[in-house]
Amino acid sequence: MQRRVALGLATSLLTGCATVASDLGNRGACLPVVEYSRKFQARAVEELALLPEGSAIAEMLADYAVMRDFARACIAP
Repeated sequence: MQRRVALGLATSLLTGCATVASDLGNRGACLPVVEYSRKFQARAVEELALLPEGSAIAEMLADYAVMRDFARACIAP
């Protein structure tokens, strides 16, 4: 189960590597999406795998991934 959570989060984090336009035009209310290097993302996945099953941090990261998806959708044309 923990491995599936780690893989799901890794996949979600990797989608954050997509570049976005810096000119938001009239979409200035959208939150910026912080980009993480692949090396940093790999480190995060390794650290996440070390957390105990049902970790609050893992749940928070899953929520953060959803927020990043919403922020990307807000920025997309």
